[in-house]
Amino acid sequence: MLAKHSIFNKMNELGAAKVPFFFMIDFLKENGEVIPLAEISDEIKFELNSNKSQSINRSFQFDKFPLTFSEYQQKFKIVHDNLLFGNSYLTNLTYPTKISTNLSLDEIFEFSVAKYKLKYKEDFVCFSPERFVKIENQFIFSNPMKGTIDASIKNAEHVILEDKKEKAEHATIVDLIRNDLSLVAENVEVTNYRYIDEVKTNDKTLLQVSSEIRGKLNDDYIQNLGAIFDQLLPAGSICGAPKKKTVEIILEAEKYNRNFYTGVFGVFDGVNLDSAVMIRFIENNQGELFFKSGGGITAKSKAKAEYEELIQKVYVPIY
Repeated sequence: MLAKHSIFNKMNELGAAKVPFFFMIDFLKENGEVIPLAEISDEIKFELNSNKSQSINRSFQFDKFPLTFSEYQQKFKIVHDNLLFGNSYLTNLTYPTKISTNLSLDEIFEFSVAKYKLKYKEDFVCFSPERFVKIENQFIFSNPMKGTIDASIKNAEHVILEDKKEKAEHATIVDLIRNDLSLVAENVEVTNYRYIDEVKTNDKTLLQVSSEIRGKLNDDYIQNLGAIFDQLLPAGSICGAPKKKTVEIILEAEKYNRNFYTGVFGVFDGVNLDSAVMIRFIENNQGELFFKSGGGITAKSKAKAEYEELIQKVYVPIY
């Protein structure tokens, strides 16, 4: 495991040499891995931008044991008070939920249907629907995801696209990501605003709202991949705005270590790069499994609805 400066220096070095590599970086940019693909261990499995679908062909057990609403309210109040004081415009509040399942981490990795999947040793498995950044033909793309609704709700797509709180939250994140990309790229623009993706889970279908933002990188970007990621992290969609103060609020309210949850992982293939935000995340903590989830809080947020969203996101996309 590499420490902060070693992570980004190694990404710069391997990028400059056009050596394909895997990387993962934790939420606070304190720890990570940067490994040439030729040296990757069997203990690390990943798939990027995959549409592979494989049925499990057996029933499975998946139970969740979330924190109580009163416990959540205490954390929500810290965040909400800061929002009302103007210390943040949007704060992502998360919490680990204990789960019980007869699926192994390997089975969850193999049978989950998700664009981005990672299993790291026996430590955690991630099945993320959210891209962080893609670099292709000197352009950098980001697809922040903000807004989730149960597809079975009547007129669900219309409901979420017209919801004032959801509109404000999404606009804030798009603005933050646009500003972030402007630190590393030129001619940054929103190329697709608030489009809908469908995500199937073990017990329901969810609709999720995303946007696409694009910018043009400098000619020497391939030698500066680490520097680019250092400037962009942590991902705006999973902390909030403004970043520095919002991360302080998150640490005060959550009082647990996210570790690699809400960090990023990805692959540089020697020419192009793709990466994901590590959401939809199950961690193995000394034999007990915890599913880390959460959502964005604004001044208009209601504690009960945010609590229900946190629990709604505890699922495996296996069906």
